[in-house]
Formats: sequence, structure tokens, C-alpha cells
Amino acid sequence: MIAYLKGNLIKKSPNYVILDISGVGYRAWIPLSTYLNIGNLNEVVGLFIYTHLTDNSLSLYGFSTEEEKDIFLKLISISGIGPKLALNILSGIGASDLEEAIRQSDVDRISLIPGIGKKTALRIALELQEKLEKKEKVLAAKGSQEKEDLISALMNLGFKRKEIETIVNEAIKTYGLKAGFETLLRESLKRMAKV
Repeated sequence: MIAYLKGNLIKKSPNYVILDISGVGYRAWIPLSTYLNIGNLNEVVGLFIYTHLTDNSLSLYGFSTEEEKDIFLKLISISGIGPKLALNILSGIGASDLEEAIRQSDVDRISLIPGIGKKTALRIALELQEKLEKKEKVLAAKGSQEKEDLISALMNLGFKRKEIETIVNEAIKTYGLKAGFETLLRESLKRMAKV
């Protein structure tokens, strides 16, 4: 299975690109967001690839970021959503905006995407919400060192561990580990002041 391609961009259109890799042209279908980020003709570019194999064809789907590929894979795991519809969805809304709409169960926002009705939007929100929660739990487990650093800093300020664990978890859930240590510490302190 092809997972990544890097080559000379010889054709670029809003829905596909062709990369020349050692004299072989690979066509990869792409969302509009990748089209906007990929670069110019005759530049060397890289794409994260999903290989879709059916009885009749082998198709490559390319993404400029792993985040886009990840949400694409989640979308095609939903019954009734194939690769073409998933690309259409990602062309109508950015990966991070889609994740946010799913977390907030914003069916109206999802149904604004061309080709997505209310029922499909509701199915996307329901089915992917659970998968995104699992992803956040994995990230939280990976970020346990950051969490421990926050707890340690708060304990050094005189708080007891039992008091602060819940507060730290809430701050991480609200802002995510990407927010950084200082932001999470500040938010935890604000929450502690309200207790």
C-alpha cells in the first residue's frame, strides 16, 4: 500500500494532482484544501496517501497533512460515505473546522457542505464524535507527562493533588495539550480560584 509520495508536481487541478516520481506519473485525488496548500507546478511536493482498491480500480487520494488524511479515513469508515464524498466534505470544510463541528454536534454547520443533507450530517456528527473522543483519550495518555508537569507545578503552589487533578483534566479537555504549558497552567489557576 502506498502511504506517502514525494515528487515533481507536473499537473495541478482543484480535484487532482499528478506527481512525477522517477519518470512515473502518479495521479492522486485531493481535497480543495490540499490544492491550496500544495505548492506550484514543477516543485517537489509530498502527499500523505490513502490507497483505495476496488475490483475495477486502484485510486490514490492525497493530503497535504496527516490531520486531513486522518479525518478522511474516519469519514470513509461511515456507512454510505465513500472516498469521493469524503473528499467533497473536506473540500467544503477544513479538517480542524470539521472536527470542531463534530465535537459540538453542529449538524447545521456540517449540512452546509454541498452534497450533505441533514441526515448525513447527523450521522457524521454521531459516528465521528465517539472516534474523536477516543483520539483525545489517546492524546491525553500520550500527554501524561505534560499533565504531570501541570499537577507538579500546582502542588508546588500549595494545592493538594486530589483538588487539582480534576481541574487540570478539565483545562486539558477544554484547550488541548497543544495550548502549551503556560496557557494550561493559567487556566487551571483560574479554575482553582473559582473553587
